[in-house]
Amino acid sequence: MSQANTFGPAVAARVLEPAPAPSAAGRPLASQNLFVLVILAAQMMVVLDATIVNVALPHIRAALGFSEAGLSWVLNAYVLTFGGLLLLGARSGDLQGRRRTFLSGIALFSLCSMLGGFAGSPWQLLAARAFQGVGAAFAAPSALGLLTAAFPEGRERARAIALYTTVAAGGGAIGVVAGGLITEWLSWRWVMFVNVPIGAAVLLLGSSVVAETPRRPGQFDMLGALASTAGMTGVVLGLVEAGNAGWLKPLTLGPLAAGVALLALFVLNERRALEPILPLRLFANLTRSSANVARGLVYAGMYGTLFFMSAFLQDVQGYSPLASGLMFLPASVSVFCSSQLAGRLLARGLPPKALMLAGAAVDLASLLLASDLGSGASAPLVVANFVLLGAGMGLSLVSMTSASLAGVEPADAGAASGLVNVVQQLGAALGLAVLVTVYSDASHGGLATKLVLHGLHEAFFAGTVFAGAAIALVALGVRVSARRPRAKEG
Repeated sequence: MSQANTFGPAVAARVLEPAPAPSAAGRPLASQNLFVLVILAAQMMVVLDATIVNVALPHIRAALGFSEAGLSWVLNAYVLTFGGLLLLGARSGDLQGRRRTFLSGIALFSLCSMLGGFAGSPWQLLAARAFQGVGAAFAAPSALGLLTAAFPEGRERARAIALYTTVAAGGGAIGVVAGGLITEWLSWRWVMFVNVPIGAAVLLLGSSVVAETPRRPGQFDMLGALASTAGMTGVVLGLVEAGNAGWLKPLTLGPLAAGVALLALFVLNERRALEPILPLRLFANLTRSSANVARGLVYAGMYGTLFFMSAFLQDVQGYSPLASGLMFLPASVSVFCSSQLAGRLLARGLPPKALMLAGAAVDLASLLLASDLGSGASAPLVVANFVLLGAGMGLSLVSMTSASLAGVEPADAGAASGLVNVVQQLGAALGLAVLVTVYSDASHGGLATKLVLHGLHEAFFAGTVFAGAAIALVALGVRVSARRPRAKEG
């Protein structure tokens, strides 16, 4: 590796580890609550934007003249830049300060949301969506890094992470609900405009209540940043195209092969770099690594399920966009309640492994139930499925997030937070690509209700594989003796 992007030994020896960020425990309660509110509002915007446009897609196509293939990039442009640049965003927070990186990301995200709402052509909307993803990639890891740095490990951090994970897990479902409401009552353009006042409020309050973290002396690992960004973009692009073109097409195999090669280069570079963008020591802990991968698997099943449940409600059950969106509300409520319960149980010392297994098992049950829903399924049965899905997500993701960040040194907090978000985005892309491919094969591209329903059943059943793999990984890789939250004195 070229030494142009690393320090020499003498310089490296003088690199100081950053001091811990100011603890929220020392703030007045009102300021502490506003700080948490700012972080949660930012995370809600970032997560919600991955799904809020789903219901509005037919209206966007009609208004801007998208082709069927081009319309998928309204989603893909956001996912690709968000997932591909997360590690660079996390590293920027370490070197430039997480407050600065967080607020800059929110500003870019909000500005591009406004520009997307005014888009008059497909390329304008796609460009806005892509740069929204860039802003999200810089804001999201810094938000989680600020949150974990502000609260000491123990009861306070467990509760804060529970709130954060509630938003992260429920944001997708809330996005579908909000998209249906906004599209039917206002216009598709407002699914973009809605971020502007929220972003402005986050910037205004964040400037006052978010404390800056120390800037770490150093340089960007540019080779690592470029290899990881291009590699993840290639992998995500290949997975997304697998759902559109098939697994054996050049548009799928080419990006996947290039992505894997670039990620291999990235790993080799990170082993040599003195200031790596993703310290490989984060993977040395088996429990943290297993929890991270299991989180991606659970999210893969959830993201694909939300996408296909929307199709089930509208194409099979005949619900309107508004009614379909409202049917997702039980999932959001269930995620909130189960996340709060999980946070309290973790704070009282319940081993995270127990919650991980319980949550993934409930998700598995919800997917099995969904794979048997018929065209005449009653509303209570569909609601029960959503409640199970939300409960499983809340229980599993809170405990997995907590385990993924437990024991991480302050100097690695940004990279560890970025890794959590990367796993989530890659899990979403993987899950959706695989389930779309399964659906297409099972339905043979037919539009008849019987064929659509058969494809949906097969897609939901395929989702159980992700949940089952998560259960197996947690059972084998997460140790019972994983660090439990402990109260800090003072």
